[in-house]
Amino acid sequence: MDRILISHGNGGKDTQNILQKYIFSKLPEDLKKTNNGLGLDYPDDGAVISSGDKIIVSTDSHTIDPYFFPGGSIGKLAVSGTINDVIMMGGKPIAILDSIIVAEGFPLDDLDKITTDMISILKEFNISLIGGDFKVIPSDSMKGIAINTVGIGVSKNPIIDRVSEGDSIIVTGPIGVHGSVIAALQYGIETQLKSDVKPLMKLLEIFDKFQGDIHAARDPTRGGLAATLNEWVQLSGKMISIDEKDIPIPDEVKSITEVTGLDPLVLANEGVAVLSVSSDKAENIVEELKKLGFEPSIIGKVIEPKNKDNKGLVIIRTEVGGAKILEMPSGDIVPRIC
Repeated sequence: MDRILISHGNGGKDTQNILQKYIFSKLPEDLKKTNNGLGLDYPDDGAVISSGDKIIVSTDSHTIDPYFFPGGSIGKLAVSGTINDVIMMGGKPIAILDSIIVAEGFPLDDLDKITTDMISILKEFNISLIGGDFKVIPSDSMKGIAINTVGIGVSKNPIIDRVSEGDSIIVTGPIGVHGSVIAALQYGIETQLKSDVKPLMKLLEIFDKFQGDIHAARDPTRGGLAATLNEWVQLSGKMISIDEKDIPIPDEVKSITEVTGLDPLVLANEGVAVLSVSSDKAENIVEELKKLGFEPSIIGKVIEPKNKDNKGLVIIRTEVGGAKILEMPSGDIVPRIC
């Protein structure tokens, strides 16, 4: 292949291959992070810059079809997604920059609605918009709108994705909702589902209260739950075992994925976090999450593999008593989803 494919942007193996070949492999180790910080040595959606209180920096680009959808818009998606990337590293978001690219002929009313969605989130959580850029591309070069955002946060104790043997895996809410909504729109399937897109600011209370017991945190966007868990075992050399019966998948998500042939475990989520936590505190964390309005479930645990061939595997224990490997997503999942 000598061309970029849609699957290269879907957050799975193909994306990993592109990043490794064309970016990560070209950088010496000392240019993958700042002094005493974290960067591409622990690939995540954000980075840690050391300066007294740690500064968390995250950047993301957002492209979705359609750019208005039940439960939100590309504006709400862009700001919420970047806020969540900062939060997942234990940072309190304090500022955002944005860069908006639109095609010539894009409706001004739509731009107004999108920027209103963005700014309303920033106002709600008292987060500054400190800079940005706006570009227009000829209509024969692109369609619609794309938004890049940079998030800045601060933290005394950043969360570094280091899952530990015996950890419990918690999801904070139903899986596969956002991806199913966008898939339904793209496939022309009627649904009452709304995207779960929202900032996860309340998680900062959990991170503060259970400091030291939260060993890893991610918002499973592109590539979904499957990508997050596979990235964790790749980084740690551990295994993760999850129970199918404990994964909260709404009936409407199941219906859409059955019709489309998609796997809910690889679909994007925009208002859910996955946590790897000390097992002795897992139930307490679940109870605190419920008090904050989340719908958490403990879905599995981290295991030290007895056989070296089992390092880096995610295993699903099925409802009928069997087991299968949950692989890193590959190929074309749902294009232009976030």
